[in-house]
Amino acid sequence: MSTITPPVTFVIPTAIAPPTRKRWTRAQYHRLGDEGWFQDQRVELIDGEIIVLSPQSPQHYTCTERVRRLLEQCLGPQYWVRAQGPMVEGDYSEPEPDISVVHGKIEDFDQKHPVTAALVVEVAKTSLPYDTGIKQHLYASMGVPDYWVLDLNGHRLLVSRQPIVDPSAPFGHRYQSSSIVDASGRVTPVAAPHVQLAVADMLPPAAGTNP
Repeated sequence: MSTITPPVTFVIPTAIAPPTRKRWTRAQYHRLGDEGWFQDQRVELIDGEIIVLSPQSPQHYTCTERVRRLLEQCLGPQYWVRAQGPMVEGDYSEPEPDISVVHGKIEDFDQKHPVTAALVVEVAKTSLPYDTGIKQHLYASMGVPDYWVLDLNGHRLLVSRQPIVDPSAPFGHRYQSSSIVDASGRVTPVAAPHVQLAVADMLPPAAGTNP
């Protein structure tokens, strides 16, 4: 008697699932850092995506320090002016702004990073679209009332204020008010309404002048 082999049935998928984005949690992000994955790199976690930042130019670093010193001089002891310190938004974001001004003392943050700030400043030389795009919306969602971007190429300060809910915006938030202060102008921090800071004091000295 001959044996009849049944036909083999092949199942051909009718659709192929599109590729998906891997979102890293803050816990996973920190574990990667502990394992040495980011050695000699500047990185931050934004909405589950690990962003590799450009190396700091001398101008970027010195301007960050200029802003930090100016703010330390004008703000009282109730604020801590932090340089490139992490902030936390939920499980998927940990930005590291160039400057963040937080209410409280250093000791208040020994066990946790701040979740908001009275003022955030980013210094932009090559990162202007990033700082005025996704990061601006992230800081609005974190309730930061005063957000500045020091534009080194444009010699100006971009000021964003009044974060509001906007379901159509990234992170569901945006700033309602925005203004541009040129190098000859002055700006008053929301946290220090009695103070006026010269934008020129934040920028590199003009060519041919003494610092």
